[in-house]
Amino acid sequence: MNKCLGCGVFLQTKNKNALGFIPEEKYNKSLCERCFRIVHYNEFKIVEAPKSQEFLNTINKSGQYAFFLCDLLNINKEVINTYKKIIIPKCLIISKIDYIPKYINKEKIKNWLKKEYDLLEDIHFISVKKNYNIQIINTILREKSLKEGYLLGYTNAGKSSLINKLNKDSHITTSSTPNTTLDFIKIKISESLSIIDTPGFNYQNSFYEFNNQALIKKFSPKNVLKPLTYQLKKGTSIVIEDNFRLENVSDQCNITLYLSNLLNLKKIYEKNIQLKNLKVTQLRIKKNQDLVIKGVGFINCKNDAILNIYLKNENILEVRNSFFER
Repeated sequence: MNKCLGCGVFLQTKNKNALGFIPEEKYNKSLCERCFRIVHYNEFKIVEAPKSQEFLNTINKSGQYAFFLCDLLNINKEVINTYKKIIIPKCLIISKIDYIPKYINKEKIKNWLKKEYDLLEDIHFISVKKNYNIQIINTILREKSLKEGYLLGYTNAGKSSLINKLNKDSHITTSSTPNTTLDFIKIKISESLSIIDTPGFNYQNSFYEFNNQALIKKFSPKNVLKPLTYQLKKGTSIVIEDNFRLENVSDQCNITLYLSNLLNLKKIYEKNIQLKNLKVTQLRIKKNQDLVIKGVGFINCKNDAILNIYLKNENILEVRNSFFER
């Protein structure tokens, strides 16, 4: 039975509502109907996510090598804890390094990652958009005398885009919407080397609903990230996409936002009660710490501050020391 080259599920002609459906007259094609419509019409059908622990168990039993891809804006405890569950030989690859200005030293980011999240393995940086270091997978496989390895990461880390860049004949379906890849897909990246694409992990708690495609598409910047700096007087707030309100309750707070340039941001004042009906979480942030919003990005605080955060789920928040100069 053939597999869809876009998402990895087995093709079938019997059930239009089941995964892998393809009309019988098109059975010799390479994409299921779902992937075909994503690629050609940007239509996404919401499907149940594969059980991550099950395919993680399969990978851990394989005895092979794992490349774990992580978007620079989405380094957080949940992502790193998932990475640590991989028990086979592995390395961490930080994607979308072009999101930050060139003056930020990559070696310092690497040292910060190892210290902040207690990491031991090698760390590499890539940018698919800029063709920066994308051959690192081939290099590592050859150095270790391996013929193939697994590629893992959270949804929207850029796995499929990387594979399609390594193999221009690849048909992996790329989409910013979660649960695009649904099963293992083995792809040649050279005459002797292959990579196995895997279903993306999903956050246990998220800023967005998985069926909100319009919002999800905004989380990946289209250009080099342009950090936005705000000086917030007491009582002043920043609102993100009408879902999240950050209110300064200290004397003054200087913050820089490292978020997608496509997100809607606005500055509002104390008398504006927008989102104040949501649960409030008060955080004390020290100078040069980051407030991380899982799946969205992070906010760097330039001075000690007390912040009230209004949102539906406080479990998407994390405070950490920053990789910026202290």
